[in-house]
Formats: sequence, structure tokens, C-alpha cells
Amino acid sequence: MLQTQTEAGFEIVRREDFSDVTYLLAVRHPLMARAAKPGQFVIVMSHPEGERIPLTIADFDAAEGTVTLVIQAVGKTTREMQQTCTIGTHLHALVGPMGVPTHMGRAKKVVCVGGGLGVAPIFPQARGFKQNGAKVIGILGFRTKNLVFWEDRFRDVCDEVILCTDDGSAGIKGFVSDGIRQAIAAHPDIDEVVAIGPPIMMKACAETTRPFGIRTMVSLNPIMVDGTGMCGGCRVKLGDVVKFACVDGPDFDGHLVDFDDLMLRLRRYAEEEKAAVARWSETCRMRALLAAS
Repeated sequence: MLQTQTEAGFEIVRREDFSDVTYLLAVRHPLMARAAKPGQFVIVMSHPEGERIPLTIADFDAAEGTVTLVIQAVGKTTREMQQTCTIGTHLHALVGPMGVPTHMGRAKKVVCVGGGLGVAPIFPQARGFKQNGAKVIGILGFRTKNLVFWEDRFRDVCDEVILCTDDGSAGIKGFVSDGIRQAIAAHPDIDEVVAIGPPIMMKACAETTRPFGIRTMVSLNPIMVDGTGMCGGCRVKLGDVVKFACVDGPDFDGHLVDFDDLMLRLRRYAEEEKAAVARWSETCRMRALLAAS
């Protein structure tokens, strides 16, 4: 794991906002950019008193010396980062790359599925499989056309792209599971499916491929504290076997993952998270009132 920084921290050199809640941060970290592999993640602290949050690496560029993160502002910390993380500011801590890199193997035809925010971290895997000599079919799922991002990047690295939107405003109308069915119908020789997105989406992907016996890997992001396997917070169940996402994953066999247990664990601190957002929002409101007075 690498963490070398200036006294100020790790500089944010680029930012892009995809929607009112989804944003990209490119962070300067030359050592990590050279070491990172598809499927790995980092743990970030935005300031010294901040929460440690795991984020999957969405891209890395050794030539530029940058690591790219795509973040959704859903909790207190990610909302705070949305406000404070601008070009020229710094992250206090950036630890990684962590986790076991995605195993590329000898697959000749691979489907890479990304749903919503999961579109970002599936990109390095699609590129990696393509560089490894596989034919790659990308399936991207969004709620609506206005939320679509990186379609052009996937078309650059994939042999075929199937775009799905819930409302049919772009691509085919339906979920990524519909896209998988379309891909299987056109390509009965698919060797592997890799899916990243919300747990309910990854579960649907695994159930779609199960009757066909297609190897299906999913990337899990359970509650995580230390990232070294010591806290046990990120444990996941694969049948009767318990694994830790931070050191054994984050990629696991989707046909073995107990998604119901995973989703239950992800809701465990929902009330505490809601209270933290409320306290932070009230603090921001008071600061705005004081600044205006």
C-alpha cells in the first residue's frame, strides 16, 4: 500500500460533475498510478478529522501520475467532499491500491456490466480484458439519458456496447439484466460476466447468468473500516464461507454471494448515517447564515 504525500496532502488536479450527485476527482499520486490494477480500491480521508471511506479506482494513468475516483454524494462525507474537493485542494489521506486485482485469465469473450456509479469502476476492467486479448462487450445501465457518462470511453475499449436506461430515453429500455440477455442471445460463447453496481443489480446479473452457467464475478463494497481484514466489518458470506472484502476481494463469484445478507449489513447503520447528514447539513446552514449576516 502506498501513501506518499506533500505536507498539504494529495492534490486534486481535475474535477468533473456528471450530475447533481455524481462527480469525478483526479488525484495526483504517481506511485499509486503506476501500481494500480483493475478492480482495486483506495481508502480516502478528505481532512484530518474526516471519515475513512473506501472508493473503487475508476481509472489510473501512469503517464499523468493520476488516480481517478468517481463518487456519489449520498452520505455525510461524500456530500462534504462534493462541496470542498475542488481543483487545487488536497485530500488528507489516500491509501492503496488495496484489494486483489481482477483476474483476467484466458477469457476470450467477456461482458463487463456497470450500473449507475458502477459504470466508473468497471471501466478499468473492460480496458484490461481488452488489453489481455479478449473480445469485450460493455453493458451500461442508467436511470435516464441525463445520467449517462463515459459511453464514449467504453466504445473506445469495447467491441460492442449495450446502453440501457430505465425509461428508454437512451439505448434500450430496461435494466442491465435485459442487456445481458441480449448479449447472451447474440454471443452464446461468452466466457465470463463481470458486474459492478448496487447489490440488487449485481444479484439480478448473477441470477440472469446462472441458468447458462456463465462465470459471473461481482465487486462488493460492504461497510469497511481499516481495510486490512482486522476489523471484520467488511465480511461477506459466500454460501457457508465467510470472506473479507478488503483482503479477499473485492471481486467474488456472484453465484455464491449471499446478497440478502450483504444488503442487510449495508443498512445496519442507516439511522446513524441519516443523523450524521442532518447534523452536517445544519452546520452548513448555520455557517451560511453567519456569513450572510
